[in-house]
Amino acid sequence: MEKKAVNPWKWQDQFGFSQAVEVRASERVLYCAGQTSSDAEGKTLHAGDMKGQINTALDNLEAVLKQAGMSLSNVVRLNYYTPNVDLLLQNYDVLVGRLDKAGCRPASTLLGVARLAFPDLLIEIEATAVA
Repeated sequence: MEKKAVNPWKWQDQFGFSQAVEVRASERVLYCAGQTSSDAEGKTLHAGDMKGQINTALDNLEAVLKQAGMSLSNVVRLNYYTPNVDLLLQNYDVLVGRLDKAGCRPASTLLGVARLAFPDLLIEIEATAVA
């Protein structure tokens, strides 16, 4: 499999994403449901703590990817949903740090929403991965 970032500009680099990712010769595509800061029983963790929720949502995403024989380096698209865009942007370094460490520079979209499935959730991360 071959992945190539497509970036006609540079401004997105500070936010750790690509405008597009071209994939050639992939054999598998994994569409992940939105991952949140939830424990194994679905209970919300880190209520009111965006940094904690980002890290736990990414941990949960990595667990799903691992179960499928993949890692964050296989991710080509991430969608972020949050009821508080300003709070997410204040903690965006947590996302960029984790993604950079994994060599992940996906195409991304950040959406502000009225609320997520449960009131204590501050972020939901949806991914597409290829292998």
